[in-house]
Order: sequence, then C-alpha cells, then structure tokens
Amino acid sequence: MLQARCNQLQKEALAGPAPRYLSFKAARTHVPAKAALINRVPAKLASVQHALNFPSMPKRCMRVKAAAAVSGLTEATPGKIKLGFAGIGIMGNAMVANLIRAGYEVHVWNRNAVKCEPLVAMGAKAASSPAELAAAADYTFAMLADPQAALEVAAGSVAQKGIVAGLGKGKGYIDVSTIDAGTAKTISSMVRETGAAYLEAPVSGSKKPAEDGTLIFLAAGDEELYNAVAGPLDVMGKAKFYLGEVGNGANMKLVVNMLMGTLMSSLAESLALAEKSGLKQEDLLAVLGLGATSNPMTALKGPSMAQRKYPTAFPLKHQQKDIRLAIELGEQHKQALPVASAAHELYVQAQDEGQGDADFSAVLEAVLKSHK
Repeated sequence: MLQARCNQLQKEALAGPAPRYLSFKAARTHVPAKAALINRVPAKLASVQHALNFPSMPKRCMRVKAAAAVSGLTEATPGKIKLGFAGIGIMGNAMVANLIRAGYEVHVWNRNAVKCEPLVAMGAKAASSPAELAAAADYTFAMLADPQAALEVAAGSVAQKGIVAGLGKGKGYIDVSTIDAGTAKTISSMVRETGAAYLEAPVSGSKKPAEDGTLIFLAAGDEELYNAVAGPLDVMGKAKFYLGEVGNGANMKLVVNMLMGTLMSSLAESLALAEKSGLKQEDLLAVLGLGATSNPMTALKGPSMAQRKYPTAFPLKHQQKDIRLAIELGEQHKQALPVASAAHELYVQAQDEGQGDADFSAVLEAVLKSHK
C-alpha cells in the first residue's frame, strides 16, 4: 500500500502541462538529452544545486520563530543514534567524512557503490538499497542530483525499494539536495504517511565548504526534527536557518542562486570589457577587492577567470538550471526578472559551447565570444 501511494504521488508530481516561460528569449532551457525529462515537467520538479564559498565564520543558528524543544525525537549525538546518507558525490562524500570524524555511526548508499568505498574504509557501513539505509538509521540524509533522482530514491522503483519503505515513527528524513518546492512537498507527503518526520535543508556552499564543514543549511519542515539533528548540521555547516513550512528552503535557495548567477555573469562582463579596453584584469580585481563591490565570490573566482581557468566547484549546467527555475518561480508570482533572464541566456550559450561541466565561472567564455 505504501509503495502504491508513493507511486501515485510521484505520478501526480510528474503530471501536468509543460511549464510556461517568461517572454524573454533568455528563458529557454538547455540540458543534455539524458536529462530532458526534467525540463518537460512542471517547475515544481525542476532541479537546483549548490552555492557560494563563503569564508569561515562562527557557527550560527537562525530561525523565523523560536524552535520548540525536542520531545518525541531523539537528539542526534555521536554514539546515541545512527545516521544514514544517500548520495555520495562531491558533496556527499565530504559531508559524510566530517560526520565520521565527529564520531557518528554513518550508513551510506549510492547508485554506484564504488563511491562508498573510501567512506567504508573510514568506518561507514554500506547499505544495498535506499530502503535498507533508512531502516538501519534513525535519521537519513540525502544529497541527490535533481528532483527526478530525489523522487526516485525516496519513493523507490521497480528495481529497488526507496527510502520511505525503511521509515517509520521515530525516524526522520532530511533532504539536503537542492530541489524545487513542489518536489519537496511531494516527498514530505510520502515521508509523513510513514509516521516519520521530514525536513528539507538545501545547502548554500560547494565543494570546499563541504570539505571544511562550513556549509549553510536552509531548513524548512518539521521543526522538532530540525532541533533533533542540530548536531550533525553543525558538524557539516557553519550556519543553519529554520525558514518555516516545506518549500521555503527550496525557494530561498533559488533566490540565492539566482543572485549568484547574475553576479557571476556581471563579473564576466566586467573582466571582458576591461581586457577589450586595454586594462589589466588583475588591476580590475584589485580595485574591486578594495571597494563596495568586494565579495568572497569575486575574490575566489576572479583570479582564475583572468587566466581563463575554471576548476569545477559548481558546474555551469547547474547554475543555468537554477536561474531557469528562479525565472519560473518569478512567473508563478508574476514577478518579472529581466536581469536574471539575460544572464540565463549567457549560461545557455556557454553550455552550447561545451562548458556545461566546467565551473559556472566559465560563463566568461560566452561573454568573450559575444559580439554586438
């Protein structure tokens, strides 16, 4: 019955007409054919992923309202509870490593089990399926690529049972993937029907913050679960925000990544114009670093951009997708986003030129090849 209900919710999430886009040329989509399904479904199933590398700062906890004390859920402390983690990619690997170093017992699962081996060598325990993972853990985290993957891992498939099959009363599911609000609400319904608690907690931060344990969690959903897993969140991040009902975390992440993408495209234009007008890009970066426009992203990405090098921390294809989703969110609320839409066109162009897997700072290549 549970699997049937999960399948029903999954079908409902995928149903509906293709999303409408703003009447800007920039709002067109571009993704590899393999991921084309994601762009045919409504905005509530579209994907979002990763953010800025901010410098270290004291760990902070902020809430829209005061958090209630944990009662029915056990506080997640090392040696007292077991954690599960689904999705061992660039982010997941670093996050789990920090949890293990902090003394937590962590069970891991990934579609490609080979990626779990380094963590198993550190002390993690490998699960053979998402359901087995959730059954073994008190609280299960997930860091997955996109809404389609998040739904499949949660609900399960013909090939294997999903996370919800291993959940029940007293357990919790924390999805730290960057997914849209509609997908988060669908998964929340699946989880709550098992008696378990659900929390969305997309992260702001990419590879280096994940390694350093300085991510920022944008949490929404079950407040009791938010309090219960404060320990693991503090191990993996430098700050956490409780934003209220499910969907608010996803929307906050979209707004943040929209700004990040437009700032990066503006930085790319500034570097290009400086070069074309005979100025040294290094001098421009030095000036920017001393004025009101100084920011961590420019300081981090600018020097490598000046050398036209783009080591991947946040893939350009994900940034393009994030801005597209922000445009769709704006359309839902009748808010035009002309600047974001123009930036989106540059990211689409960069993907067309083969920069999709490069860092999102490679949008500079599209700018340099643009002519009036």
